[in-house]
Amino acid sequence: QVQLVESGGGLVQAGGSLRLSCAASGRTNSAYSMGWFRQAPGKEREFVAAISWSGVNTYIADSVKGRFTISRHNAKNTVDLQMNSLKPEDTAVYYCAARTFPIATQLSDEYTYWGQGTQVTVSS
Repeated sequence: QVQLVESGGGLVQAGGSLRLSCAASGRTNSAYSMGWFRQAPGKEREFVAAISWSGVNTYIADSVKGRFTISRHNAKNTVDLQMNSLKPEDTAVYYCAARTFPIATQLSDEYTYWGQGTQVTVSS
């Protein structure tokens, strides 16, 4: 079992930045890939970013490419999502996810473990 806890959400004005962090605990001695997803009110959950176990391979959704970056620190069992140039349409609950497989994926169904989510609100 892997437990995930997100932090760093909040309220920010359009054009601002936030940095989300996801801390993993439990069975973290396995090679696992991580992802970030988000869900806005009335919308389906959507992929945001993913990173492989090694950190070499990353995937970023087209809607946030050039503004968001994902990184991980295996020694600390954390994954961060740096969000710059935020837009009101980025408003959503952001979820961290993990799967015990080293290769990352954009498919939410491939992830086994999920955090509780952190709210990001971008005002115009």
